[in-house]
Amino acid sequence: STDASVENVRAVLARTVNPGDEAVVKVSRPSDALAAKAATNEGLTHLMLGLGAVALLVGGVGVANTMVISVLERRQEIGLRRSLGATRNAIRLQFLTESLLLSALGGGTGALLGAAATHGFARSRGWATVVPPWSLAGGLAATLAIGVVAGLYPAIRASRLHPTVALNSA
Repeated sequence: STDASVENVRAVLARTVNPGDEAVVKVSRPSDALAAKAATNEGLTHLMLGLGAVALLVGGVGVANTMVISVLERRQEIGLRRSLGATRNAIRLQFLTESLLLSALGGGTGALLGAAATHGFARSRGWATVVPPWSLAGGLAATLAIGVVAGLYPAIRASRLHPTVALNSA
């Protein structure tokens, strides 16, 4: 029906479809159903983005914790390297590289497991699997960025250790 006659059609549609028991028929405007579907899709999208952000935050905290513990446990190694001539930048670069590798391995594994879980779920429902390559690349890039941020403090802390103090921390 035209937009102008929607309300008139709505008033007679239930009696037309089921003349004996029109109370069983529920008539709604398609635009209401489409608006509800769009709101649901938007809500689910925000939920998934929120879950992804929490997962990245937890991963970043895990990387930072691992790197801080690594600096604490390897103080003598850092002191030895510094006493043999390693610069602060070399120590900082070493720990940032380790943080990036840890993040890349975790992010890559997570992206592959997520794609595999999506494929398995879609296949069990008889759907086509749709995992855009840009989403995997974006997830890996976000993981690497968080790895740099998470590894920055431990790397700076390691580079500031004085060689004699680090060697005496047995």
